[in-house]
Amino acid sequence: MCGPAGSGKSTLARALEARGLVRLSFDQTAWDRGFHAMPLPEQVHREIEAQLRERLVTVVTGGEDVVLDFSFWSRRMRADYRALVRPLGVEPVTIHVATDRATALQRVAGRATGHGDDFRLPERLAATYFDHFEPPTPDEGPLVITAGDDPPARQLAAIEAVIGPVPGSAGRARPRVVAPGEP
Repeated sequence: MCGPAGSGKSTLARALEARGLVRLSFDQTAWDRGFHAMPLPEQVHREIEAQLRERLVTVVTGGEDVVLDFSFWSRRMRADYRALVRPLGVEPVTIHVATDRATALQRVAGRATGHGDDFRLPERLAATYFDHFEPPTPDEGPLVITAGDDPPARQLAAIEAVIGPVPGSAGRARPRVVAPGEP
């Protein structure tokens, strides 16, 4: 899952979680640790990332489907996580929640900071995050692009058109597992 703050990533990630995927959320983990403002101190950021990477490997090796509710703002970060899970036999699919700048910034400004998916950011920081987001491209690997203002049902249909049924769908198949070196 990738997109700048306010794109609708967490809304879609929660919809996938409700259908049976394990949701790993950077923001929720920070919130649970008592951090209610962004950006995080660098040491805390590193600790949370290490915790979530470890949990990701555990979940994937346990055979569960997972959605990473992260911004994945850079191509480098997305490549790093692909490199983490591919040796485990998983071909990750990037879901880009594409939202226009004005909508994303309006959503961030309207946040009430009531829960871990609701961090308010200063307007300038939210704009910087949006402006520095590197949209994924098909050459990075399997990619689904969905509109951040689409209802979750339409977003789920777009995802299923690429990966097949997600948990909670009729006809659900096992996740695609590939051996190292397979396309």
